[in-house]
Amino acid sequence: MRIAITGGTGFVGRHLAKELTARGHEVVLIARGVDRRDPSAFAIPGAQFFAADMSSVAELVRAFSACGAAAHCAGINREVGAQSYQRVHVDATRNVVEAARIAGVGKIALLSFLRARPNCGSGYHESKWAAEEIVRQSGLDYTIFKAGVIYGRGDHMLDHLSHALYTFPLFALVGMKDKPVRPLAVEDLAHVLAASLADDRLSRQTVAITGPEEIPLGEAVRRVGQAIGRHPLYFRMPIVFHRAMAIGLEMIMKIPLVSLAQVRILSEGIVEPLPPCDELPADLKPATRFTDDQIHRGLPEPRRFGLRDLRWCS
Repeated sequence: MRIAITGGTGFVGRHLAKELTARGHEVVLIARGVDRRDPSAFAIPGAQFFAADMSSVAELVRAFSACGAAAHCAGINREVGAQSYQRVHVDATRNVVEAARIAGVGKIALLSFLRARPNCGSGYHESKWAAEEIVRQSGLDYTIFKAGVIYGRGDHMLDHLSHALYTFPLFALVGMKDKPVRPLAVEDLAHVLAASLADDRLSRQTVAITGPEEIPLGEAVRRVGQAIGRHPLYFRMPIVFHRAMAIGLEMIMKIPLVSLAQVRILSEGIVEPLPPCDELPADLKPATRFTDDQIHRGLPEPRRFGLRDLRWCS
């Protein structure tokens, strides 16, 4: 089968592309072509790149030509210039659905967030929910994946967390009370996405997908520190401190250590979906635990934050 992936050169997109091509499928990687941090996405056998920012239905129709299914993985966790939540999460999803209908795409899989919901005061959460509703009301076959914290090679979690631990002797944990998380290995997510797209599983369902192990957020941070041999002084700071820090980091860093949306996400805990939704069948439930070996497999090259991470440096 030929399968399109929006956000195809991004973190989840390229892992899904590798999973699908390993199963013998062809993939079309749809992206603006801006993210070149991992050029391996452009060299996946059986994959072709299609440059598009998802603002044009006509372009998406061309990208979806001869595709039997599409994974909509494009998304942002902060707004920069014209890349707003409305444009990337809502308008682009509407265009993807319309193009899929015109091109005759048989199935759409949408990657959403575990606690995406309406009327919660967060543009990130509310726009992700709006995208879910567009897909649910499209009349097309679909599966919506409400995913928790995803980690693996090329992610934001292990990448920026390890850089921070290499850089700072102190580490401020989010909030005065630890919240639980269920770290989800990107390989497990890619496996379930592929089952939905290629094996016709989970038709017309909204499913929660998280890792198998529930641990406090502080414990997850400490495990990464242990894996790289870094042991800063950990201490807790209130949410208002992290919000202020996120505002500053969004202004000065190309990819901020933490964004406002991520502060909101971490402050709530990332275990239970909101609103409640379907569970995965037993044979598709993720089983990869957040172990030292698994952390090592996903770590980037060790380095500290430096001038190249600042927005005004090339």
